[in-house]
Order: sequence, then structure tokens, then C-alpha cells
Amino acid sequence: MKRTLLTVMAFMLITCAAFAQTSSVKGVIADLSSNAKLKNATVSLLNAKDSTLYKFTRAAQDGNFGFQNLKNGNFILLVTYPEYADFVNKFSIDATNNTVDFKVIDMKTKAKLLNEVIIKGQAAAIKIKGDTTEFNASAYKIQPNDRVEDLLKKFPGVTVDAQGKITAQGKTVEKVLVDGEEFFGDDPTLVTKNLRADMVDKVQLFEKASDQAAFTGVDDGQKKQTLNIMLKEDKKQGYFGKVDVGYGTDDFYQIQAMINKFKNKEKIAAYFTSSNTGKTGLGWEDAGKFGANSNMEVTDDGMMFMSGGDDLDAGGQYWGEGIPTAHNGGIHYENKWNKDKHSLNTNYKAGALKVKIRKNTLDQTSFPDQILNTNTDATTENDMFRQKIDATYNVKLDTTSNLKIVIDGTLKNAQSDVITKSQRKKNEVLSVYNSERNTSNDSKQQLFNLSAFYTKKLKKIGRNYSVSLSQAYNKNNSTGYLFADNELFDDDGLFDRHEVTDQFRDNDVVTNRLSSNITYNEPITKFFNLLLNYGLTYTTNNADRRTYDNNGVGVYDQLNLDYSNDFESDQLVNQVGAIFNYKKGKTVINFGTKTSFINFDQKELLSNQSFQRNFINWLPQAMYQYKFSAQKSISINYSGTTTQPSVTQLQPIRTNDDPNNEFQGNDQLTPSYTNRISFRYNTYKIITNQNFYVSGGVNFTSNQIVNNNYIIGSRTIFKAVNLQDELPYNYYAYAGFNRKLKFLGDINGGLNLNFNGATQYNYANDILNKTKSLSLNPAVNLSKYDEKTNFYVSFGPSYNSQESSLASSSNKGWGYTGYMDGSIKLPKKISLSANGEYTYQPSSDAFDNSFDRFVINASITKAFFKQESLKFMLSANDLLKQNVGFRRFASSNSITQTSYNNISRYFMFSLIWDFNKMGGGTPKAN
Repeated sequence: MKRTLLTVMAFMLITCAAFAQTSSVKGVIADLSSNAKLKNATVSLLNAKDSTLYKFTRAAQDGNFGFQNLKNGNFILLVTYPEYADFVNKFSIDATNNTVDFKVIDMKTKAKLLNEVIIKGQAAAIKIKGDTTEFNASAYKIQPNDRVEDLLKKFPGVTVDAQGKITAQGKTVEKVLVDGEEFFGDDPTLVTKNLRADMVDKVQLFEKASDQAAFTGVDDGQKKQTLNIMLKEDKKQGYFGKVDVGYGTDDFYQIQAMINKFKNKEKIAAYFTSSNTGKTGLGWEDAGKFGANSNMEVTDDGMMFMSGGDDLDAGGQYWGEGIPTAHNGGIHYENKWNKDKHSLNTNYKAGALKVKIRKNTLDQTSFPDQILNTNTDATTENDMFRQKIDATYNVKLDTTSNLKIVIDGTLKNAQSDVITKSQRKKNEVLSVYNSERNTSNDSKQQLFNLSAFYTKKLKKIGRNYSVSLSQAYNKNNSTGYLFADNELFDDDGLFDRHEVTDQFRDNDVVTNRLSSNITYNEPITKFFNLLLNYGLTYTTNNADRRTYDNNGVGVYDQLNLDYSNDFESDQLVNQVGAIFNYKKGKTVINFGTKTSFINFDQKELLSNQSFQRNFINWLPQAMYQYKFSAQKSISINYSGTTTQPSVTQLQPIRTNDDPNNEFQGNDQLTPSYTNRISFRYNTYKIITNQNFYVSGGVNFTSNQIVNNNYIIGSRTIFKAVNLQDELPYNYYAYAGFNRKLKFLGDINGGLNLNFNGATQYNYANDILNKTKSLSLNPAVNLSKYDEKTNFYVSFGPSYNSQESSLASSSNKGWGYTGYMDGSIKLPKKISLSANGEYTYQPSSDAFDNSFDRFVINASITKAFFKQESLKFMLSANDLLKQNVGFRRFASSNSITQTSYNNISRYFMFSLIWDFNKMGGGTPKAN
């Protein structure tokens, strides 16, 4: 009993002592300009760990406030007052610091700083303006002649990979603007690799809405993560640029030259690159956007257009196969005049690419009663040239109306020669065919696009309308020869016959699309809007494909009707829609539907047949978004869409680019319908530099268009058909967590997980094949960027599985991927840098060889002069000589492995010159 009493008394004494050591916070709230005291200002004390409310009070008549009897810990003081910017300060209370006096807290009005949060202690570095995060460039240390890309790497929550791809707060940055305008079109890295970091005043990060959504205020879900590079006023006058010339072993070389001249709102820029290293590309965004390998596609609302891709993008990149030689250049001009009522933004780009490829392909395809193994060796020479010009003109007609006109045109020439040898065996023993094939192709493409977008605001706030008109024209002509010499075998693997194909092809594909759309936005209440739209689209398509056989004396004049067809398709689309939009506070909800009435008029001119096809497409949509704060939000989306069969799938013609593998059109195809559900959650804490994001979704498709692969003799025929009685689906999820690890010396750490899977179907000899696939890719990363040392490292396992119901073998197993990038600045203006990528793929049932590759690139650089404007660099590409071209993938009832030649080890000496004559001179490193 005595022991219990003593314990209670001791506890009471300790408690009293603790209360005797009272902790407190106090201060005075005042206006910055007038020093007037702000009575009744709201003062909140938050737990720094999770930003939950700890204590709350209001300022007295004289502006004083205070908190008493506080526990030890880390806190955030938040002061708010109507029409003033919020004040935020992070502080700690402990045994040695139990009284915090903020003295006078000067509050700034937000007339110019709408919804701005000032983070004291980081005020010079980061500001939050509503949905926009603004980084102050002067708060980050840079080196002389650093580019914008180097500056971005230092921002919390922003990463830049080896190809220049930018990720900010968990989302890929799709646009980089300069003072709010596009620079060299829609290619982010032409900005980040070109502009100097010391020219930058601020960088804004936000989600840019579409022109339509920005005007109506009704979210259409079309947002792009965007960076806006705001230049210093004294850096808008003058010129700057860079020249990089290098020559190495095995005659590898690269040349890059960039020059920019700015005069207030007028900007002129030009670049030129030439290289055979595969590294001349300045951009990653444009890849595949302006190609010449045409394919007819139909959008969800029934609109039909031509699209395509190739190996050449705006910067001359290629994607790893073969040895390339690329030459590329471009010019940019933009200006604003007449008090910014008029603006012009225009670009011209030209590029040439030659690639020589040697490739071996091993393919295993499973059928119900047999397995086919094909071994193919191919030598390819591609030669392409493309030029593109575009212009955007904006004019403010008056205070309520605006007109935007966009025009672009592309010319593309491409030549291709391929020599192929292939052998196919059945069940690994019985020969099916031995084939030698030579093909050549010469294509010319013309693309032209024109659009006009007119907007008008009416007297009632929120009431407006818009009108858009556009034309898209695409013409592609290709001619070429096919010579195939085949040895064919019977079912027992015995020689059957010798077959020669000697043909000339002449293909003309022309598409012309005219479209219009009218929207009317009516505010029903302050928070509820109704957006109505009507669209009309008329598309004409003509695909004239002629194949001529050699008549035996070297003249190709025998029309082969099996491989010839003249197909016309006229399409009229009427679309009506109604979207309801609710937006209040932190909540945004929209829902509605669009309905398209589609009329096809199709003609087969060679057979003199015609038929009509009519479809009604119902396109519902719904979206819910809740923003917990400027840095925390969740969104859920649903849409139902239809996909029309393409003209390539519909045109009743056999295509025998490879006589042993033919594609056959099917004019009986009907549209498929897909339900899509997706979600996204994102939270970011600037004070702790912590970011967590997760997104995912699932898609279900009914009446899906799939391939039916069937065997006729030695040939495999691929025919598109509609899937019956099955519902294929796919699902995906991505999650990431990043934060600064102070216990490791302010190193940034992160965890990422990429997860996706699918259940898909196809037919093999009319037998249904079910394929299940799964991919899992977790990874951990660490990074740090300071004045002398920069590094980024990421590593993780990967699991891939694909199983087919018709195949006895599967393709599954654990692999590994890793990436590192780092640099260190040494005395005497010497710096070292290196990057490496590791890949491991396990063996599979179809292929018993595993694959691993560790590619390391390194360089040493010596800089000269005060501003380090001249640099000598010695670099090594693929230092370990492990860059072997290899790819393995599975699709439906096939597993394919490809090996190809590519660029391996070489050493190069480079001379780099940075020149700068901007207003204010060249500043020293921050």
C-alpha cells in the first residue's frame, strides 16, 4: 500500500513539474503596408507530421495572440485573414526552446497574390498559387552554362530521366512553355535542353486544360501536366547558344548547334544536329507523331483519319535498332504585338535518317494441333526525309471574343529495301517452307491540317458559345517490288513444290476530313452548368491498291485481282451531346453523354459492289474530383466508347507483303464497345518534400475485333473477326512514394510500383485461344543534387507472365532492371559523370537462354575560362561493351525473340562552346 501511495505521489509531483514548465507561442498580427492590427485573424496550430489541427484561436483587438501549455514537438503556425495571403511557419518546441515569440507577423494582401501560401524559410524557393506550384529559380544552386533540364532536377518532386522525360509530382510533363507560349511546337526537351538555367526567373507547374475547357470552364478531362518557364526580364534581350562537336573511334561523330535571339516578346531560335551515334535527338515527345507509314483509324465518335509513325522524330532519334545517320534542323519564330492582341507562333523542322539493320527473329506460334517455329534473318536499309511547318495565330477581336487559327503541313519521302531469309518448321521437326524474299518500297506522303476556334462570352457570367472548324488531308502514295522464292513442303515435311512471286505494287491512299463543332454553355446556377454540343463531320477515303504480276519478259502488266482493290468510303457523322458540370468548393462533378449517328457509304470499285453501314454510338461519361487541398486530390472517371473497324480491316483484299503470312480484310466487321473506369489519388507535402500518388483502372470490351489465324497449306492467314460470347478485360495500377530522407543527409528516396494484367482472346484455326498476362515492376530509388555532387539510382525486380490456353509453353519469370546517373565536380574545373542501365530477363519455356546487359556510359570534362564557356570532354559509350540488341515479348498465341545490331562501345572527344550575350551579362553560379 505504501509503495502504491508513493508511486501516486511521485506521479503527481512529476505532472506538476511538467505543468510548471509551460510552453507557449505568441505574436502580433498586422498589415504589412499600414501596420494596422488585424483583429479576429484566425490562428491555427497544426501538427507538422500530418497537418492535423492541434490548437486554434483568434487575434485580439490589438492583434495579439497566444497559445499556452503546449506539448513538445514539431508544429506549423497558420494565420489566415480575409483578403490576405496565408502565413505559414514551421517551428519546434522542446526542453531547450519552450517559448516561441513571432513578434510582429506582417500579412500581405492577396490582390496580386490570389490564394498564395507563403512558406517562411522557403519563401524564396516555393510558392503555391491555387493549383499552381511556383519554383523560384534563384533559390537553387546552378553551375555556369547549366540548362533548364539541370535546374528542374533540383526541384522537389521533379525528376528527369536519361531521355529528357520529365515527371512532376507523379505525372509525366507533356508540355513545356516559355512565358506561356509553345517553343518549337509540342516538344518539351527542345526547351529544357536548349534554354539556359541562368535565364530563368520562375518555373510554374500546373495542369493545362484544353482550349475548350479553358474557355467554357467545364472540365472535359483533357488536362496535360505542364511546366511554364518564366524568363527574367533582363534575359529577354540578346542572344545565346551552344555548339557541340565530337569525333570518335570507328568514325562515330556528332554535331549539335543551337542559337537563340530574344528581343522582348519576339523570339527567334534555330538548331541543327548531325550524328551517327543515335544521340542527336533533342526530343522524345514528337516520336511517331508525324510518320508516313499510314494506317486508317476510327476514333470513338466515329471520325476516321490517317495516322502513322516512323523511326524519325523532331530531334532525329531512332529507337535502338541498327546503325543510324541522322541530320535534323529547325527554326522557331514567335511574337506578340498591338498590346498583345495579336500573337504568332511558327516552326519549321526538317530531318533525314538513314538506318541499316541486321535482325534475327525467332517466333513460336501455337495452334490446336501443332506448333510452328519460324527463324527469320533480315537486312534492312531505310532512308527517310521529312519536313514540317506549323503556325498558330491568335487575335483578340474584342473584350469578349477571340479567334485562334492553327495550320500545319508535312511532306515525307521514304525508301526501304529489305532482304529476308526464313525457315519454318512444324513441331520442331517437319519443314513447312524455306523462303527468300526481296522487297522495296518508295513512299511519298502529304499531310495538311487547318483549324479555327472562335469563342464568344455573352453578358451573363458563365454563358458563352464556341465554334470550331477543321480540315485534315492525308495523301500517301507508295510503289514497290516483291520478289519471293519459296520452297514449300507437304504435311509430312517432304518437298512439294517451288513457288515464285514477282510483283509490282502501286498504292494510293487519300483521306480528307471536314469537321465542325458548336458548343453552348449555360450557367443554370452559380455552381451548375450545362454544356451542349453539336458536331458534324464528313470524311472521304479512297484506298486504291493495285498489284501487278511479271508477265515473264520483265514487264509488270498483269493485274492480280486477288491482291488488288479500289475501295471508297464516305462517312457522315452527326453528333449531339449534353454534359452537366457541378463545381463548388473542392468538388467537381460532371456527367452526360454524346451520341453519334454514323452513316457509311462503301464501294468496291473493281468488283462494282456497294453497301451502306449505319451505326449509333452512345458515349456516356462521368467524372468525380475532390481536392482536399491544393496538393491533395482524388478523381474517378468512367467512359463508354465504341471503336469502329479500320479501313485496313474492312477492305476486302489480301495483303501479301510476306506471301507466307497474309492479312485478309473482312467487310462484315461491326464496332466494339469498351467500358473504362479509372481513378487517381495524389498528395504532395512541400514542407517535407513528400509525394504519394496512385492511379489505376480497368477496361472491359464487348464485341472486340480480334484476329483469327488459320493455316492453309504453308500459309498463315490473319483475318479480323468479332469476338463472340467473351468479355476481354485489362487492368493496371501505378503507385509512387517519394520524400526527403534527412537521416541520410537530405537524400531523396522513393518507392514505385507498376502493375498491369489482361485477359485477351483470339482464334487459331477457328478455335478460341485465351491469353492471361501479368506484369509487376516494383522499384526503389535514391537521388541527391547539390553544388558538387549529383546522383540518381533506381533498382527493382520485374515479374512477367503470359499463358495461352493453346500453348503448352508459357513465358514467365522474374527479371531485374536498374538505372543510375551521377556526376561529381572536382577541382581545376574538372568534372566526372556516368550513367548505367542494367537489364536481366530469365529464360522461358520457348527460349532456354536468359539475357542480361549492363550498359555504362562515362565522361570526363575539363572547363576553361571564368564562366566555363569552353569545355573539352572525353566520353565512353558502352564502356563494358554489353549493349547487345535484344527483345523478347509474347502476344496472344505467339512468343517472339529478336536480336539486332546496334551501337556498342566507342570513345569520343568533344569540344563544347557555350556563348551568351543576354541583357545583364552572364551571372556567376548561384
